[in-house]
Amino acid sequence: MKTLKKPCKLNRGDKIALVSLSWGGAGDADILWRYNQGKERLQQVFGLEVIEMKHTLAGTEFIYNHPEKRAEDLMNAFQDNSIKGIIACIGGIESIRMLPYIDFNIISNNPKIFMGYSDSTTTHLFCYKAGISSIYGPTLLVDFAENVSMNQYTIEYLEKTLFSSEAIGKIEPTLEWTSEYLPWEEKNKLIQRKYKTNHGYELLQGKGIVQGHLIGGCFEVLDMLRGTEVFPKLEDFDDSILFLETSEEKPPAWYIECGLRNYGINGILDRIKGIVWGKPQDEEYYEEYKMAIKKVMKEFHKEDLSILYNMNFGHTEPKICLPYGALAEIDCNNVSFSILEAAVI
Repeated sequence: MKTLKKPCKLNRGDKIALVSLSWGGAGDADILWRYNQGKERLQQVFGLEVIEMKHTLAGTEFIYNHPEKRAEDLMNAFQDNSIKGIIACIGGIESIRMLPYIDFNIISNNPKIFMGYSDSTTTHLFCYKAGISSIYGPTLLVDFAENVSMNQYTIEYLEKTLFSSEAIGKIEPTLEWTSEYLPWEEKNKLIQRKYKTNHGYELLQGKGIVQGHLIGGCFEVLDMLRGTEVFPKLEDFDDSILFLETSEEKPPAWYIECGLRNYGINGILDRIKGIVWGKPQDEEYYEEYKMAIKKVMKEFHKEDLSILYNMNFGHTEPKICLPYGALAEIDCNNVSFSILEAAVI
């Protein structure tokens, strides 16, 4: 796996930019309250100065019709030396339409924090192609704008990942989780989503301790990107830990089976050291996914590949942050997961 340039850590008072790179709902009149709530949390909880780019709040229709303007916002945010980090407002399904307008040299020459998940997988792979490490983690409209208050677990791992140049270390599973859907209506803003007890990580297979550099994203988005110039090359999976998670569309188990089979037939499973798999939203198909994963591993004689399941990233709250390229460890003996280096310098 290639070495990625790390961004500089954030400090209180730093300026960060919010961007709409996929769905443009942040600027819609009925959702603007939630955007402002997330923005306030970035200011009050983390002490950051928060700005919008020119088209961040242009709304769903404009954002959909103008992928070139989304890319322009992203390029301008990377080029602006006063901006220390970039956070996606939300995911979506078609940020790949920005690809013709991306200048990879601009990203490469201006390494800084970019964070998001879901369809932001696309922008993470823009960063990866440009040789910089980005962070698969919270987005504005979901995590920062959480009803009532942000979850302390999410805050803790944001602090460890974005604001510290110390190794992130062992990542404990959250004690509680939620995927409860409450409509993003202002009347609901004071209703706390209901949390359930989390049962920690599950070891699906493997033994001993393995280490590898993190690469991955949202399962369905990676499928959409396969064959494009930004999908990682085969050698990029060498000595890696692959992180995968599924979206709110809750793909059926057969989709997971077919997708993983593609990783097998293309030789990716031969190159990786392990897999960490995010909690499925609402724990839908929780057992079925496990069966599909183990079935495909057996087909490709990968029954010894270390796989941790039910991890707290992606389409579940609260969540951790996963820095692309960072050295991570799966300890099968203790069913634990650690990130052995800092995400930032």
